[in-house]
Amino acid sequence: MMKTLCYLFAFLCMHLFAQAQDYSAYSHETYVHNGDTLRYRMLAPINYDVHKSYPLVIFLHGAGERGSDNAAQLLHGGSLFLKDSLRSQYPAFVIFPQCPSDSTWAPLHLKRDSSGKVTGLAFLENDRQPTPGQLVKSLVDSLLKTHKINSKKVYIGGLSLGGMGTFDMLTRYPDVWAAGFPICGAGDAENAKRFAKVPVWIFHGGADPVVPVGFSRAYFKALKDLHADVQYTEYEGVGHNSWDNAFAEPGLLKWLFSNTKK
Repeated sequence: MMKTLCYLFAFLCMHLFAQAQDYSAYSHETYVHNGDTLRYRMLAPINYDVHKSYPLVIFLHGAGERGSDNAAQLLHGGSLFLKDSLRSQYPAFVIFPQCPSDSTWAPLHLKRDSSGKVTGLAFLENDRQPTPGQLVKSLVDSLLKTHKINSKKVYIGGLSLGGMGTFDMLTRYPDVWAAGFPICGAGDAENAKRFAKVPVWIFHGGADPVVPVGFSRAYFKALKDLHADVQYTEYEGVGHNSWDNAFAEPGLLKWLFSNTKK
């Protein structure tokens, strides 16, 4: 009973904290393509100059932030990009799209045993990309056409379900991204060869009970074997919420914006 109360208290605190954040600097946006809709929040560069082009960061949220309120996706990571010192140092467009509750960023399949219990995740190479992922790519393409975006400095990151989406987007569109940072993500490490030319920083909790850390370890090994520009940070004893540690990395944004697509 006490354990349950502790979980409920932690859950309540998390949501009260989220509500206390002021995300009004992120504009509410909607992108419609071929009859499908993608809701997203966008942070414009501080002191925006219409005569300049800027980097673009796409961040994909986890399963818990799916929906249609165009707000929940800012819960994890939204405040990171709001810091005035960082916005001044790294002026950029930052976009948090929201995945509908009945979909995913990347195709994935649940492995089940004979009783129906989920035992793991499977990723099939020729699976069609889900509509939300397609819409994110289409949105990026449309923004690039405005010439407000520096096409050599487009970045992708995400956590959990969004980490899976990050690996998937890197695999499908390696020529788009200047760098990527998947956090507690997963996928088929055999696909690492497709984006071995893209700098990647992978994060994962060593005690993750939701997305096995073995997925990130396998990607890191595959990319290292390919002599790719890859970094891997594993947080010993940390569970699924390794994004808290990743966002606290003092060199994350410096590393991210230092990368320019060749």
